[in-house]
Formats: sequence, C-alpha cells, structure tokens
Amino acid sequence: MVELPEALDSSSLPVFHLSEIPLCEVAPRVGWCGPEAGRHGGDLGPSGYGCAVPDPRFGSHLPGVPSAPWVCWCFWAILLLALTLFLLATFLHVDIRLHTRLLSGEAKGPPVTNVMFLKTHKTASSTVFNILFRFAETHNLSVALPTGSSFHLGYPWLFLARYVEGVEQDGPGLQQRFNIMCNHLRFNLPEVQKVMPKGTFYFSILRNPIFQLESSFIYYKNHVPAFQGAKSLNVFLASPWAYYNESLGLRNVYARNNMWFDLGFDNNAPAEESYVRARLADVEQRFQLVLIAEYFDESMVLLRHLLRWRLDDVVSFRLNSRSQRSITSLTPESQERVKRWCALDWRLYQHFNRTFWFRVGAELGPRQLRSEVALLRARRRELTALCLQDGEPKNDSQITDPRLRPYQAGKADILGYNLRQGLDNETLQMCLRMVIPELQYTAHLYALQFPEKPPKSIPLWGP
Repeated sequence: MVELPEALDSSSLPVFHLSEIPLCEVAPRVGWCGPEAGRHGGDLGPSGYGCAVPDPRFGSHLPGVPSAPWVCWCFWAILLLALTLFLLATFLHVDIRLHTRLLSGEAKGPPVTNVMFLKTHKTASSTVFNILFRFAETHNLSVALPTGSSFHLGYPWLFLARYVEGVEQDGPGLQQRFNIMCNHLRFNLPEVQKVMPKGTFYFSILRNPIFQLESSFIYYKNHVPAFQGAKSLNVFLASPWAYYNESLGLRNVYARNNMWFDLGFDNNAPAEESYVRARLADVEQRFQLVLIAEYFDESMVLLRHLLRWRLDDVVSFRLNSRSQRSITSLTPESQERVKRWCALDWRLYQHFNRTFWFRVGAELGPRQLRSEVALLRARRRELTALCLQDGEPKNDSQITDPRLRPYQAGKADILGYNLRQGLDNETLQMCLRMVIPELQYTAHLYALQFPEKPPKSIPLWGP
C-alpha cells in the first residue's frame, strides 16, 4: 500500500509580514520600537512605526513602558498561543464535519443510478455484485439480467445485447435500457452501450494474479482441461505447457490471464510492451474506476464517494468465499511463475494498483480514508451482530435455509450464512439481502422484473 503524505492547505493559514511585527530589542539598551515610539521621542516612519532611545535618567527602560525583554516574550507567547488555537479549531472543525457527514450518509448531489460493473472472476466480485443488486432492489431500479435459464450474459463469448432479457421487447430497432449491469460477461463495449444509457458509470475489480489463479484452480479444477491433469497448482506451474492446450480456446480461459480475457482481450497474446500499453489505455479510457480486491474496504469507500451513495449501501459481508482448508499455498517459485505465466494479468494488476492509490489520494487523502474505513468496518460489525447467527460464515452442511446455500464448484468449499432467529420482518429482509448468494439473487430479481416468464432454476452443485 502506498502511503500518501498528509498536507495542510497553506491558503487557510494566517500570513504575517515582517513589516507588520513590532521589533523587540536584540540587545540591552537598544530601545523600544513600535507605534508607541513617537510618544517617547522616537521617529515614526511611513508605516507608523518608529524607535525611541531610552533616556539615561531612567536606566535601560522607557518611562511607562515595561521591560523590553518581558514585552518580547509576552508578544511571542501570545502569538504562538493564538496560532495554536487557530490550527486546533481548524482541525477540530474538519473532523466534526467529516464524521457528521459520514454518520448521516450525506452526499453532494443525487446518487448515481446507472452503473455497469464488469464482474471479473475470483476477485471478490460476488460481494460487489450483492451490493449492486441490493441497491437496485431497494431503489426500484432495473437490472440487465441474463435471458431464460442463464445466470451469465453469454460468458465466455463476447457479450451481445441479445443475451439480456427484455432488450427487444419495445419493438424492432429499439432497445430497452437498464440501470444496473453486473452479471458475468466478457466485455464488448459497443454491445454494452446498446443496453446501458449514456452517462453510465463503468467500473471493475482486479486481484493479485497469484491469488486469483490459485482460487480459479480450486474452483474450476473439474471444469478446465488444463487443470484436470495437474495434481496441484504448483505442479501445473512447474510445466504449464504440458497441461495447457491453446487450441482448446474458450474451455481454458480460466487457466491463463483470465482477468485480461474478461476485459475482452486475447489472453494468449504475447506480453509485448506496445500491445500491453495500448490495452491498458483502452481500459483507462472506458472504466472510470478499477478497484483492488486486496484493499476491498478502501475500494468501497472510494466507490461510495464517486457514486454518492450512503454508507449502508456499500456495507457487506464476504460472499462466495472459501473455507480455509480449501485454500492452498504456493511456493515462492510458483508465485514467480504465475507472474510469468499470467504476464498480462500481472501487468494489468500492477498498473491499476498504482492508479487506484493515486485516485484515493486525489479524492480523499489518507486522513479521510482512514476515518471512513473505520466507520465502514464499525458498521459491518454492528450488522454482523444484528444479522448473523454466531457472527461467522458456515460451510454448506451447516446452512439451514436452502435459499442461502451457495453454489459449490470443484474442490472449493464455498461458505454461506445463517441468519439470527427472531428478527422483525424489516430487519429480516435487510439481512436476507446481504447474505443471499448470487444465483438466488439473480433468480429473485428476474422473477420481480419478469413475472410473466418461467422462474430460473437454481443449481447448487457444479462440475
């Protein structure tokens, strides 16, 4: 994490000019300088200040004037005290305004309601997905949902507008526009623009490729040909071309540069500098924000500011996460091999990890970021105590409500939640939205938006 220096706004500090400060004596018996000098025989200059020489009859002090050193010390002590009080009042005023605004959920301007989130794989994107679906449901917004029985928008093929339910219902040549789009798809801007209105806020999320590939290997172990023959990811990385067949194309997209692929690019392209720089520029031009999974809370704080949403809109519980026993560690050699094998993803992550922190510095600054992250975590703790049984995630066999059982895939042990008993209906609905897995939430919103369509059947187990 890049530490950004705190800075004071110099325009808010008082400025003193030397000509405005009375001179104190620099040696005994020099005399008194200031606007009162004229009363004691001194010459006043054009600024109204002057100096008086002490009368020998009275020793080193002028009649009626305190000792010059004592006056000097008093003057500077008062000046220092005044400046300290000014700065303290300024900082306290900022802190009070900041915390009052955060606690009240105050935002400047109306919330952004047209949002496209590119849901990359194994990057904490399911939690972001839940945040967006909750916002859509509580604000009665429309969501671009997959057609029929599908739960993704044509993935792994490039996205086409016809993969969205209802885009052609308004007649030939007309397209239905939606507020929120966040189901899995492979990015294809011209087709996305047929579905989302002008002025839509585009964002995505990335994860360190070392951990992203490890998660993919466990989750898609039985689905991806390149992973099926390897006993472990360490074994795969020691000799990836022994397992990875480029000619299998879309069937192996999870095994190499998967985030690069999700953005619509060729995951098998050589990592040549000119090519990489051009694609990074494409992403910067299209996406207003790219979040970093390793700094999820900081990402949510920044996202909330840019969308002008309330604090509760971005508070979340971790969804689609694995139990600790299904997480494998990679050797240091394997970690370096990931950077070479997924070189495009590595460049992508490095670039947007840097830009993320520059954006944080520009929008918030370190002080405000720390305060808001602390508030976000405090609110999550409150909701954990309110909503969750035992305050922790459960494995599939421990989840009592079938609606809350997450999809299980490969060798991953995906965790879910049990809700506390005895919640009133309003609280129950709020808590339920926060823990419902993405397949169930997709089916739920589909039934609300298209009640005339057959409901989606929810699979709970995958290959």
